[in-house]
Amino acid sequence: MDKTRQIKISKYLSKHLRHVPERLGLTLAIGGWVNVDDLLSACAAHQCPITRAELEEVVATSDKQRFSFDETGTRIRANQGHSVDVDLELQPQIPPDVLYHGTGEQSVPAILQSGLLKMSRHHVHLSKDVETARKVGMRHGRPVILAIAATTMQQAGFTFYCSDNGVWLVDQVPPQYLKILSSE
Repeated sequence: MDKTRQIKISKYLSKHLRHVPERLGLTLAIGGWVNVDDLLSACAAHQCPITRAELEEVVATSDKQRFSFDETGTRIRANQGHSVDVDLELQPQIPPDVLYHGTGEQSVPAILQSGLLKMSRHHVHLSKDVETARKVGMRHGRPVILAIAATTMQQAGFTFYCSDNGVWLVDQVPPQYLKILSSE
């Protein structure tokens, strides 16, 4: 499958598995799971047919690993980033000492004042490495990397989760736990 098709499918799945499953007539089960056959049928019925092979390729090769199959391969879900109400069945985890968040420089003053907020999503997304945070920040203009004192936050009572694709999640990051690491 060419890269253009792969990106189109990934964006389509992200939209419908994270934000508007009802537009395809789907309901997310606990954990965010949807039956693969139901998803493929719904996509075809809405003029966006996707083959099982294409779906498997998108899940396997997505650089951000946005999606996962369950252990049986019969269900699929978006790993995180949902705006719809869904219990992803995430278990609390002890984070590394420092996590990172990439953003555009125009957002930094507000972030330093209010902290990182989940906005319309379930959690704030954090990465375990600077390079991933930089890539995320580049989507929003000139990137700025923020370091988060994750262990200190966890000791102060904040709960962290780690999604199947290694994205760290927390409800918020107050400003006192943030430090500008770099900007380009």
